[in-house]
Amino acid sequence: MPALRTMRLVLACFLAAVLAYLVLVNPPIVSASSDDLAVHDGAPTERACAELGFASRADEERDALTTLTLQSPSVAPAGQMMRRAPALAAPAPQPSGTMHFLLNEQPVDTERYPNATPNPVKGVAEAPVSTFSIDVDTASYANVRRFLNDGHLPPRDAVRVEELVNYFDYGYTRPDSAAEPFRAHVAVTRSPWAPGKEIVHIGLQGYDIPVGEQPPLNLVFLVDVSGSMEGEDRLPLAQKALNVLIDQLRPQDRVALAVYAGAAGAVLAPTPGNQKLTLRCAVNALRAGGSTAGGEGLALAYAMAGQGFYKAAVNRVILLTDGDFNVGVADPEKLEDFVAEKRKTGIYLSVYGFGRGNYNDLMMQTLAQAGNGTAAYVDTLQEARKLFRDDFSGSIFPIADDVKIQVEFNPARVAEYRLIGYETRLLNREDFNNDAVDAGEVGSGASVTALYEITPVGGPVASDPLRYQDAVVPASGRTGELAYLKIRYKLPGETASKLIELPIGDADRVADAGAAPEATRWAIAVAAYGQRLRGDPYLAGDFGWDAIIDLARGARGDDPFGLRAEFVQLVRAAADAKSVNE
Repeated sequence: MPALRTMRLVLACFLAAVLAYLVLVNPPIVSASSDDLAVHDGAPTERACAELGFASRADEERDALTTLTLQSPSVAPAGQMMRRAPALAAPAPQPSGTMHFLLNEQPVDTERYPNATPNPVKGVAEAPVSTFSIDVDTASYANVRRFLNDGHLPPRDAVRVEELVNYFDYGYTRPDSAAEPFRAHVAVTRSPWAPGKEIVHIGLQGYDIPVGEQPPLNLVFLVDVSGSMEGEDRLPLAQKALNVLIDQLRPQDRVALAVYAGAAGAVLAPTPGNQKLTLRCAVNALRAGGSTAGGEGLALAYAMAGQGFYKAAVNRVILLTDGDFNVGVADPEKLEDFVAEKRKTGIYLSVYGFGRGNYNDLMMQTLAQAGNGTAAYVDTLQEARKLFRDDFSGSIFPIADDVKIQVEFNPARVAEYRLIGYETRLLNREDFNNDAVDAGEVGSGASVTALYEITPVGGPVASDPLRYQDAVVPASGRTGELAYLKIRYKLPGETASKLIELPIGDADRVADAGAAPEATRWAIAVAAYGQRLRGDPYLAGDFGWDAIIDLARGARGDDPFGLRAEFVQLVRAAADAKSVNE
């Protein structure tokens, strides 16, 4: 009899695996009946979820007595579809080096950030060309806000000025066609913190795909359920964030769910976006416990996304974690190579960070940049709503890949320049025309903002002029140009890049900074805030927090969601934190 029961169990597992595989390999629905389009939603109560096959709390307590071994990515993930999801995260002994959250015990701060020195001032005579990959990530803004709301100044390496600047909507005019998905906006005005210098403001507005034309989604939610994700600002907040994202899904979308702790396992096969209650029950059932096999989790999630791959869809893994990978493949360089290879298959990766104390921002940035995706940090439910509701299109539906910016300064008009931010996105000059060099992705309706501080010829330069260089002779007919802007990008799915070119000249200059466009003044205020936070040597010492507040107040404009008002309060919080820590 025991042998017969074993055979039955093996047969049942085999049939479940086959059934899950058949579900996994089905492509997203392109057309559906009215019944297929009906939305099945509701509160994920214990009773409602139990009717869908998810374990109740009583089942969890019983299952806790049994150890469930998670399958490795080498096993077909289709066979791992399980509705009794909580058992996947049964607590396990934590290895050395993992943070412990015990009663009355303070976790050791092991947060990690990219080491990026502020860009230096460059002489136009020696280096007239500046090239960088765009960045629409916003992780740094929310992470810095978390520190300030806790009453502390953030670590300097946690402050990436371009991510602070790009957190905001600047109201740039949108392009009319997806064929040329960007419209450039340029303004030049005097620097408020450096007499004799000017700020060049470059803004790119992306095309906004109409709702009816947005492609279907093939998503895999990959959730870190390791012990380091315990705490209200970690897994519980990630679950709330995913429920906000579930609100945005349509019947033609497909979502699968995978988790990882000590190993990786599939929880839910691809499920239509209108089956919202099923998705909510799967997400809400997750529990944290164990070590963190992030590498295995990524491998499994990519395998699941690959099985549901649909060329006309957006194929993406959405990773929610604190980045504390401590089991299996945890080397950032190896993981970066793995994600970069998967990017070539058309499956992208977006990374959303949670938690404090052991937050690995370095890992987040590495993976997101390699995966052609965005990196964001979720510190509150309000931020989750911004990311997964208000900015959902911009983070999910790509309009352009490998977007690069190159600015050539005219040595007859500009003596020196400094790119403010983008230290981790710099490219070589020759990379601009090389379509094999990876760069940033831009989503539907998203915008990109960059600022240069320049010193006009005759102004106060940082370096002495070179003794043996010939005098610069301006090119005929181009004396009115300060610089020349080039934007290179690829349309999604294409391998050859396209080019947009635009001269920057006197017509773009506004002599009085107070008369500069509101967008320019706001971007300058945010850039000053970031530079002051990280102690940039190029921001004048007397341009302090009060000056930044005054500049921001004068450029607040329309603020329907209160984000700009919140920014002013964050500047105040930075001033208070600084005075406390001095």
